[in-house]
Amino acid sequence: MRISIVTISFNQARYLERTIRSVIEQDHTDIEYIVVDPGSTDGSRDIIQKYRSRISMVIYDPDDGPADGLNKGFSHATGDIFGFLNSDDILLPSALSYVNEYFITHSNVDVVSGHSIIIDEYDKELRKGYSEHFSLIKYAYGAIVLMQPSTFYKPELFRAVGGFNKLNKVTWDGELFVDMGMRGAKYTVTDEMLSGFRLHRESITSSSKLDKLHKAYKKYIFQKIMGRAWRKPDIIIGTLFRIMKHLSNPRALYERIARGPIYGRDAKQLKRNFSNRSK
Repeated sequence: MRISIVTISFNQARYLERTIRSVIEQDHTDIEYIVVDPGSTDGSRDIIQKYRSRISMVIYDPDDGPADGLNKGFSHATGDIFGFLNSDDILLPSALSYVNEYFITHSNVDVVSGHSIIIDEYDKELRKGYSEHFSLIKYAYGAIVLMQPSTFYKPELFRAVGGFNKLNKVTWDGELFVDMGMRGAKYTVTDEMLSGFRLHRESITSSSKLDKLHKAYKKYIFQKIMGRAWRKPDIIIGTLFRIMKHLSNPRALYERIARGPIYGRDAKQLKRNFSNRSK
């Protein structure tokens, strides 16, 4: 099966080569790799050109943010399976061979999510991140995690929902998963580490500056799923869902307690790690 991977890149030269190599060095033989760069000025395009012969398509058109860039990339994709990889994340070796075999042997599945190793700027493991079985109501209450670079889906579903919401500047991947779920997609989780999800000083996931946008997104996505606004009793319901989430996934609970959260990770600690390694 052909697997189409789209990478969006904007001024991420520090990590981009590792991202590109993690895709083109996969042992799966039928990969369509599309790289979208709307205007990097940090040397990223030199890196892209270095590997141009092994990249199926490069799109240098300006876009209206990451979601729009991804839509442009996927508009050219011809694969039987879709996935996207940010320009600071990596696929683990043989990940795409595993995904290919999984879809062949589970033809009724629309979306499959594996797990991720959470890595720092130097590829050092910070912790593990575990995807959980998708449920719209649990997602509405913030009680679901899907590791985005380890999530792959069928193209007909992506097209049926119209791709990413380009107005979403914070959690465009999460809204796509919701839209596909509301369309009736069959989700599943496989117990396989498929990607490295990178946290660094500039990454959205580790930035506290976007807390207000995340809070607004949570209210927006709750109303989209539930068909009503958030009410005070939902605080209790959400708390119960999150308790159930932690109790049903002891590995993830251990990682959070012993090694810290993924989202909202202390940006100061990431900066200290960088400074110590730079000495």
